[in-house]
Amino acid sequence: MANRLDAGMLKQCFLAGTRRLESKQDWINELNVFPVPDGDTGTNMTLTLMNAVKELADLADDAGMDDVSKAISQGTLRGARGNSGVIMSQLVRGFSKVVEGKAELAKETIAAAFDRGVQTAYKAVMKPKEGTMLTVSRAASEKAAELCGDEELSMEAFFEQILSYTKEVLEKTPDMLPVLKEAGVVDSGGQGLVEFLEGAFDAFCGRETAAMPGEFVKMPAASDAPRKVDSTNLETSDIKFGYCTEFIIELEKELSEEEELGF
Repeated sequence: MANRLDAGMLKQCFLAGTRRLESKQDWINELNVFPVPDGDTGTNMTLTLMNAVKELADLADDAGMDDVSKAISQGTLRGARGNSGVIMSQLVRGFSKVVEGKAELAKETIAAAFDRGVQTAYKAVMKPKEGTMLTVSRAASEKAAELCGDEELSMEAFFEQILSYTKEVLEKTPDMLPVLKEAGVVDSGGQGLVEFLEGAFDAFCGRETAAMPGEFVKMPAASDAPRKVDSTNLETSDIKFGYCTEFIIELEKELSEEEELGF
């Protein structure tokens, strides 16, 4: 198995991640209690990624890394829906900033791309809250940074350990956000991110199905996860805004990296 990712494999990983998330969106909706228990996290994340899938569908089969990274970055940004979708778009955008211009991606580059994605996502949230998909994404980034210098570690093992650690941190999110513990669930956005990463890992290992996103077969939800959250008794008096509004601002001049990350 290859120890580097080329543009074709990155594209397949993105498609497979989207496919898995799409197949679990109803279950992820049922986990949604924060920041507002409106049951749309899975839908918002899926719609966000599906917009990038449309961009990828327009690319030639031999499209390079620049084309693939641009398609997933612009697609998720333009298609971002809700808090979870916006955060996902920023994770993808930061990742794409690092991989553009590369012919192939080694472990060090992937770790740097994860880090840039997390930094971009945190900066995009006015008041970042731990115990959410931000925390879960940072776990993936930190584990990638820890492992990327190990020359003996295969790319498969690299991804496998990142995914395993990310799942561990996801299971701890109820200890970080009282509303999650009250409802007996993990963070819905974090679960969505884990599903996306698991689908991407399956593609890398050659375990993906032939179906494109939108043509999936429903996967069963995890047997130990609640099928539905009863949000009727959750405390919601401190929620000031019950809906999301997204804006896209076109700048006359592109921001520098320092300006974008706020350094």
